[in-house]
Order: sequence, then structure tokens, then C-alpha cells
Amino acid sequence: MTHFAEIHRQSHIKSEKGQNWTDINPEFAARLRAQNKFATGLDIARYTAKIMRADMDAYDADPAAYTQSLGCWHGFIGQQKMIAIKKHFGTTKGRYLYLSGWMIAALRSEFGPLPDQSMHEKTSVPALIEELYTFLRQADARELSGLFRDLDNAREAGDEIEAKRIENEIDNHQTHVVPIIADIDAGFGNAEATYLLAKKMIEAGACALQIENQVSDEKQCGHQDGKVTVPHEDFLQKIRAIRYAFLELGVDDGIIVARTDSLGAGLTKQIAYSTQAGDLGDQYNSFLDCDEVDPANMSNGQVMISRDGKLMTPKRLPSNLYQFRQGSGVDRVVLDCITSLQNGADLLWIETEKPHVDQIAEMVDKVRETVPNAKLVYNNSPSFNWTLNFRQQVFDKWEEECRDVSAYDRARLMSEQYDETELAKEADERIRTFQRDASQRAGIFHHLITLPTYHTAALSTDNLAKEYFGEQAMLGYVKNVQRKEIRQGIACVKHQNMAGSDIGDDHKDAFAGDAALKAGGTDNTMNQFAA
Repeated sequence: MTHFAEIHRQSHIKSEKGQNWTDINPEFAARLRAQNKFATGLDIARYTAKIMRADMDAYDADPAAYTQSLGCWHGFIGQQKMIAIKKHFGTTKGRYLYLSGWMIAALRSEFGPLPDQSMHEKTSVPALIEELYTFLRQADARELSGLFRDLDNAREAGDEIEAKRIENEIDNHQTHVVPIIADIDAGFGNAEATYLLAKKMIEAGACALQIENQVSDEKQCGHQDGKVTVPHEDFLQKIRAIRYAFLELGVDDGIIVARTDSLGAGLTKQIAYSTQAGDLGDQYNSFLDCDEVDPANMSNGQVMISRDGKLMTPKRLPSNLYQFRQGSGVDRVVLDCITSLQNGADLLWIETEKPHVDQIAEMVDKVRETVPNAKLVYNNSPSFNWTLNFRQQVFDKWEEECRDVSAYDRARLMSEQYDETELAKEADERIRTFQRDASQRAGIFHHLITLPTYHTAALSTDNLAKEYFGEQAMLGYVKNVQRKEIRQGIACVKHQNMAGSDIGDDHKDAFAGDAALKAGGTDNTMNQFAA
């Protein structure tokens, strides 16, 4: 519906209500409607799920059409990312937000900073989704508020052509509301707990939930040691629980991202249930590191399984965890991926220890032998030392090609002394094209950075503290923050406007008329930034 049509609809409502609604302005009501496109989180989930499904189809047709996101831990951070994207690129197409469980644990828990072990309050996850969308919707309201103000000015100036242009811009306004891929960790409990939390996350607006195959109460960050996986049937119960949550809430296009941590997980808590050779439980158990049982040397409490007609004992640690065979990680990843896709998951997430296109492609190629359209979400993680990894990849390639690498110390390639070398430049080019190359070669539909603003906040705060509390004092803030905000057109330089002050004035005008006590008058210091 166009803005003009909505004004007409509101005028009809007013006329039906009679004289009691004399002071109601249909055009202002229409403006409020335009500034609040989504009534509920479920409206958002349904809308963004369709966007993500369309993007997945576009990627299947052209692997160059991959998507991206950045992780965020606060609504303001997510809002500013989307404002920046619209400012620099004119569209939000193909750009999402990622909600990281790591960042919630580290920054949002009432217990204080926590490691990524599902110890934080699970209610904080849907709460952050709701917060993110509150800020994104406010970004819509703020942008449209400015357009409505421009429209009024054009009308007052009698500029009908400009007024028509602005009306067209209002009618074609692109919302800041985009898909959020939200981390549900290992489900915070059993399948029922996963289902209940998934519902809360979907109701808050999430269209895509990412769940991992670790044991819920032994969960570790994907880039740390000590990870423990569960048998496939346990994981599939949680995938089914999430799908039922989507269907119950009418988000039929909801997306499930199945993450496997098997590449770096050498342990399992359970021996899988198996009824016949070759079934899924048997395949899982086949990766266990076992010794053949010597009946003469059986120990107390020893666990045994049958394998190929032999009695075997899995290697069990004092923690009561069982050990997988060394070198079985890739095969376990491939089985995890195929099983998840064949049982309701839409996308895969393979947690790796380094960003290496060929390593990822090797696993995806094996998955695609069974599921040809398998697609990944990939964590471009700050846990990787990108500079060192890619410089070492180039070093190894050059060495294989018998090029002279005697000028380089492979273990010290992070050193600044190499920054201007040909090796470093080739490594940087590989980093620059990593997402494009991995999407075309390794089936990665979506690239994300989990913790970007955790690191940018720490870096910018360190730089500001050094300047402000040092000799530069106030100039450290003005030169390195405010002056750059003004010259780069950062909306937050007018922080009162960003917080909704002008929107509030619009409301005061409508609610109180001439009696409105508005903040945006001549004495508002924000006017200093008008130029």
C-alpha cells in the first residue's frame, strides 16, 4: 500500500468514528504505520525467512551470490551496522546480522563475563534478538521521520516535484530489518528444552537458528579443546524440535543451521544405540578408539561393544568420556553433515581450526556426493590468526613450487618485518578474496564474523584512552572521534537524533499541537552539526 493510500484509509477510519476523532490527523497516523512496518517478532521472522530462502536459491544458481553478516552483542551495534550498510551500499540485500552465543556469555550475562560454555542465562538469547529488532525498527522510524520532515518542507516551499520525489522514496523505503542467524548453542538441555527456547527465539524475530552437535552440559567454544559430541539421533531430536517450533508458530520457511564440531572434537559422552550393522548408531560407534578384549585381562567396570564379530573395549577416560580414533575427524564431519541435511537441516556449519579453502572444500565435496546442493554458513573467526595462517599457506605453496623461501622464517611470519614483502602481499590478497573463493569452491553460502565488535570496541577504547588520558587530552577525542564522525557523515554525531529526540518532537506536535515543548529548537546544540 502506498503512503497516499494509507492516508486515505486512515481518513476513512476517522470519518467513521465521527466528531470524537476531530483532532486525529490521518496523515500522521499513516506516518506512524509506515514507521512501524512489523507488529510482532513473528511478522519479522516470516518476512526475513522469505528473504533468506530467496538468497539461498540465488546462491544455488550463482555461487558468487553469497551473503555476509557481522556478529553483535547489543541492539545499537546491530542498528549502526545496518545504517552503515545502507549508507555505503544503498541496500541491505545479502547482508544479515549474527547473534553469537560467545558474545552473550562474555558480555550479557548477569554472572559477569563467562566462557562460551552455555553457562549464561538462556533467556538472554531471545532478549537480545528482541533488542536487536527494536533498534532496527527504530532506525526505520528515524529515517522515515527525516523523509516526512523533508516532505513537509517541500510542500511548504510549494515544490511539487520534490514532494513527489520524496513520496516515492517513502513508498519504496527499504527497511533496516534483516535476517538474524541466532546461536542456540547445543540447545541448553534436552530436546524439550531446545524446543521451548527455539519458540522464544522465533517469537522474538529469529528466522534462522544455529545448533551444534556438542553435549549440552559439556559444551565448549568451537575453537577450544575438550569438545564432546553426541550420537546423531540425539542431535536429530533437537533438529526436529526446532522444526516443530517453527511450524507451530507459522514460520514455515524457518531455517535450521546444523553445526558440526566433530573436526576438533575427539570425545563422546555416549556409545550410540545400534540394532544392526551399518545403522547410524553403528556408524557413530565405528569411530570409537577401541582395543580388542583379552578375556584373561578384563578389568572391573569395563565397557565392551561388538565390532566385526570381535569383542572390543572403547578407550574410556577418567572423566567417563570415550575417545575417538585419531584422524577420524573429517569422516565424522561428512557423516554429520549428510545426516543433518537428510533429516531436516537447511544449512551446515563446519567448525574448523583454520581458514583454508581446500580443507573446507575437501569435506564439502564429499558431502555433495550425497547431497548436491549442500551449503555452508562459515565462521570467519577472530580466533584464527588470519595473518599468520595465510602467510604460512603462501610459504608452503612457494616451498612446494621450489621457490626460494630462505628469506622467511615460517614460525615468525607474523612479524612486521615481512609486511611489505611479496609473500605478505600475496597472503593479504588471499585473505581479501577468501570469502569469494570459498563460496565458489567450497559451497559457503554465508560468511560471518562472530565477534567483530568485541574486538573493535576494545581496540578503539584502547586508542582513545591512550590519547585522552595522555598529552593529547581533549584533542585525542575531537581529532580521532568527533572530527572523523562529522567528515565521514556518521549519523551518531547527532546522538540526540539517533536516540529518537526528533521522533519525539514529531509525536509532541501531533499529541499537543501548539502546546508542545519540543527539544529541537534553536538552543539545541545538535544544530552545530547541521553543516
